[in-house]
Amino acid sequence: MDHSPRFLALVDAVRASVREIDPTDLDAWRATWPRGLVLDVREDREWAAGHIPDAVHLARGVLERDIEGVAPDPATPIVLYCGGGYRSALAARSLADMGYTAVWSLAGGVRTWKAQDRPWQASG
Repeated sequence: MDHSPRFLALVDAVRASVREIDPTDLDAWRATWPRGLVLDVREDREWAAGHIPDAVHLARGVLERDIEGVAPDPATPIVLYCGGGYRSALAARSLADMGYTAVWSLAGGVRTWKAQDRPWQASG
């Protein structure tokens, strides 16, 4: 997908203030944060095509509205992911702005995850 220049500029600016985690480091992250949350912020149709095992789905469009129902404690460690790491970076910034203190964006998103032949779970 081609992204518009303004969108890319926004994501680049946000990435400077967001922690990213490489997909190869997610297992170690989970061991460090066993109560952490891996949160898929893709659209419903994307989630329906499959997801990272043990992830929770909360689409970007409702994230800010519904996050407290999924993670009421703002200290909950959260790794967010999307298709390419753009929406998840924006989502991570948004959660940080809401007071969440342990938030990461999955670098490269699902595309990098799958390119590294990482585990994938079919939905449904």
